[in-house]
Amino acid sequence: METIRVTAGKVTIGGDAPVIIQTMCNTHTSDVEASVSQCERLYEAGAELIRLTVPSMAQVDSLKEIKERLRAEGIDTPLVADVHFSSEIAIAAAEVVEKVRINPGNFHKDHEKAREQFARLVELCKANGTAIRIGLNHGSLGDRITNMYGNTPLAMKEAVMEWLNMCVENDFYNVVVSLKASNTFVMVEAYRLLANEMQKKGVVFPLHLGVTEAGNGDGGRIKSAVGISALLSEGIGNTIRVSLTEDPANELPVARYLSDRYGRRLHSSMVSLKLNGKKAVAEYAAPSRERLLLDFSCDFGKRLLDKELDEVELTGTYIENGEEISLEGSEYAAYLVDELMQAARRRFYRPEYIACPGCGRTMYNLESTFEEVKRRTAHLKGMVIAVMGCIVNGPGEMADADWGYVGEGNGKVSIYKGKEPLERHVPENEAIDKLLKYIEQEAD
Repeated sequence: METIRVTAGKVTIGGDAPVIIQTMCNTHTSDVEASVSQCERLYEAGAELIRLTVPSMAQVDSLKEIKERLRAEGIDTPLVADVHFSSEIAIAAAEVVEKVRINPGNFHKDHEKAREQFARLVELCKANGTAIRIGLNHGSLGDRITNMYGNTPLAMKEAVMEWLNMCVENDFYNVVVSLKASNTFVMVEAYRLLANEMQKKGVVFPLHLGVTEAGNGDGGRIKSAVGISALLSEGIGNTIRVSLTEDPANELPVARYLSDRYGRRLHSSMVSLKLNGKKAVAEYAAPSRERLLLDFSCDFGKRLLDKELDEVELTGTYIENGEEISLEGSEYAAYLVDELMQAARRRFYRPEYIACPGCGRTMYNLESTFEEVKRRTAHLKGMVIAVMGCIVNGPGEMADADWGYVGEGNGKVSIYKGKEPLERHVPENEAIDKLLKYIEQEAD
């Protein structure tokens, strides 16, 4: 899909540019030393854009110092300010970084005031050559839009189009847009609707793709690959982030694989495919375990999401530690099929987890907590459980969850049932027990 060209510092997004890969720091932006160190590491790992959270005006000053330190080292990777709930912070950050991400659902609580503030932001971005990402998430649509369209892919498209129309009204086109969700079906449908609508309007902005709160490990990688590859295979998408509840450097090899594959620089390791009705039998000769996982997810994720297929059988081999491992009848082959079916939302064999990757707003050890929640809830097949880093995105982004664990900071946690908090200010060392207790009470 041909889009307009957007520039963020030295990086071009859209037009005929290759798919750009990015990630986000999980350091506290106010900790300049840690943030600079992580940016250096992410630069070395191949990040082409690096995002940092800016929760207060004080962090705008920190961001300026981080940028100055990186530029002095010769690191010119564009920086993106991630701003929530304060249009004034977004306006201030636009003078510092190459790109500002705002979320329409929480840019300003008053819609008319939001339009005024957005016009101010646009003028400042024009003056400074700053790009904007209009980054809407499924869980933060806002009451006005959901009252009109429900909590649906259509609502996501309509919400974003309002803001893109404002960009056009203000003669501002240095804009990237995203419509993320943790549900791969919702995410893919929302982007398809938006791509179609922009083409009808005749102004096609570049798209940033991602499955938000995908989790970690194999499941997070498969879920991300399913959603992102389904769109890239249709020519939709110009920049991507693979959101994992891990070290942000771990996101980049998966993102690079996707960029290379759909930039036709890499091909699947599948060597044969047999179709029997809506069942596929795929044989692979994969050079590694991770390559098998990603090839398999991309080869069949879209077909399962779109219900072209109902079943997939995995055969062949992959290489691990120099040894050729057979997939024939193996537990690993069955596990990959189960994970793929879950990621494509066709069959659930374990709980569905929604877990954010963490950022500078996270005030507890998200990665270890998430692993412990997974360990202790693994028996709850089909249940949707969210583990969220903070209250900024937490309650909204876990909109699909049955239960939620949301960090408050200061060693405290809120426990949610659906969108409603059951208990706030729970000490961290008691929070998982409390979560399980509420789940057990509900089951009884």
